[in-house]
Amino acid sequence: MNFLRLTTRHLKSTHPTRPMTMSTFKIPGSNFQINSIPDLSKEDLLSFPAFKTWISTLQQSLARQNHPSHEFHTDPYVLRKIDIQSIDRFGGARLGFVKLKADVSNSGGETLPGSVFLRGGSVGMLLILQPDDVANPTENDKRAILTIQPRIPAGSLAFPEIPAGMLDDSGSFAGGAAKEIQEETGLVVEQGDLIDMTSLAAQAAQEPGQGERLQHAVYPSAGGSDEFIPLFLCLKKMPRTSIEELQGKLTGLRDEGEKITLKVVPLGDLWKEGFRDGKTLAAWALYQGLKQEGLIE
Repeated sequence: MNFLRLTTRHLKSTHPTRPMTMSTFKIPGSNFQINSIPDLSKEDLLSFPAFKTWISTLQQSLARQNHPSHEFHTDPYVLRKIDIQSIDRFGGARLGFVKLKADVSNSGGETLPGSVFLRGGSVGMLLILQPDDVANPTENDKRAILTIQPRIPAGSLAFPEIPAGMLDDSGSFAGGAAKEIQEETGLVVEQGDLIDMTSLAAQAAQEPGQGERLQHAVYPSAGGSDEFIPLFLCLKKMPRTSIEELQGKLTGLRDEGEKITLKVVPLGDLWKEGFRDGKTLAAWALYQGLKQEGLIE
């Protein structure tokens, strides 16, 4: 409730003379209504990659109720309307975040929680460094890189996590991962050097072909956000002195507010050093599980 009050005040102060009227429209071929705020046009919303991915995924999942074997087949849930509550733009122009409420209910009046913070996909990278003076390095020889940086939503100025970042509109997952590694650590890697751990995990899980078509990614907060994070592994051999020089290095795009300090930790300590970060723990678990299955070396 406080969030909505703050959002309303923000809109009023930004456009003090603009009437706060809602625009209403529908997606072609759909039956539900979208009620939008004045600052967000139909064209902007329908071209927003995060919205397109989310609405397509939701519609596919709802359509699965048509099969007699589905748990909700006898009284299926229907998306009845979407209320856009607020938005944030990056650089004052590009749509970045959308807060919305989706009304999903069945004929019996049962409603599913539908408050959504829409932000789209990100990528996370487990970057493991191996000293090149060891012919057959063991797990004890390996080091992992954490970034220490301010995360205001968590109330932190020194939050430890694996390198990660949001995808831009045109980047591939692997390309985005390679880009983030370079921006956050200064290390250059090729897309071909990256192993998509979440895709390997999906293959190992043998997900049924008729199941929900979710992203090959982890969802760190599926109860409130659409954010999905494919997790990549990069194994990189480097001189021992170069690995040591990364400790405490300042990186990040400083002109974009990124103030990152690198921390190099023994691979075996990664889970303890980054236990507060969901994607770090997920990357650690996937790495251990995939090694146990013999899917990565």
